[in-house]
This record gives sequence, C-alpha cells and structure tokens, in this order.
Amino acid sequence: MRFLFLLFVILPIIEITLLLKVGQAIGAWYTVGLVLLSAFIGVNMLRHQGLATLSRAQQRMDRQELPGQEMVEGIVLAVGGALLVTPGFVTDVIGFSCLIPPLRQAFARLLMSRFTVIVASRAQGGMGGFHQDGPGEPRRYERNGDVIEGEIVDKDKDDSADKR
Repeated sequence: MRFLFLLFVILPIIEITLLLKVGQAIGAWYTVGLVLLSAFIGVNMLRHQGLATLSRAQQRMDRQELPGQEMVEGIVLAVGGALLVTPGFVTDVIGFSCLIPPLRQAFARLLMSRFTVIVASRAQGGMGGFHQDGPGEPRRYERNGDVIEGEIVDKDKDDSADKR
C-alpha cells in the first residue's frame, strides 16, 4: 500500500518540483525540449532492446527451452517504456535504467526470484509441461491422476429450447 502511495502521490510531486526547478534554471522551452528528447530517445532504445529480447526468446523456444528470463525482461521493458513517455526526469532515469541490459537483467532476476513460472502443455498426447523455479533450466514433469473428459450443457438454454 505504501508503494502505491509513493507511486501515485509522492512521485508526481517530485516530478513537478524538479520540472519547475529545471525550467527556472534553463527555461521552459528547453525543459519541454529535454522531456520530448528523452521520450524520443527512450522509445527508439525500447524498440531496439525489445527486438533483441524477442529474438533471444525465439532462439530459446527453438531449442525447446522456456524463455522465462526473456518474458520477464519484456515486462521490465514495457514498464521502462511507459516510464519514458511519462513526462518527468525521475521517471526517465528509472525508465532508462530498465533499458540498460545489465540492469534490466538484474531486475528480471530479482522478479524471477520472487515468482515461480509454470507452463502446461500437451506433449505427445499426454498432459504435461515444464516447471521452472526462478532462473535455471526448466525440468519436465508429468501430472498424476485421471483425466476425465466431459461436456458442459447450459440447462437454461436447453429448457428454453424445449418450451418452443
């Protein structure tokens, strides 16, 4: 809850204060120009880094590996991109840090250490999938138990069709 308070109340106040201070020091139009320039550079960097991450994910999938690291890096890139197009200098610094590969990978490892990625698939007619506990290679697992196939019937629709 404190994080959301910081994000939606304190951060805009800091951004506005910093924009006013920079505007007083270098002028309003130069400040607007800096904000637009940082957004332009950030969007171009985001496009380049996003394509590189997508390419690495495709390579891992071609090798039949789970691209968990690349998926989380994609999320970090999306957050960084959103911060870069948000006017302000603090959000730009955070956004650019999401675009620098070593920092982005560190953020992704931190996020992956807090979550478990599970992907289920139907492999060769069976119910199975891959399980990955944070960074590392996925391991194959099989589900135990019976699989029961069935059909869902909406009784209300059947009843209304019978009454006609």
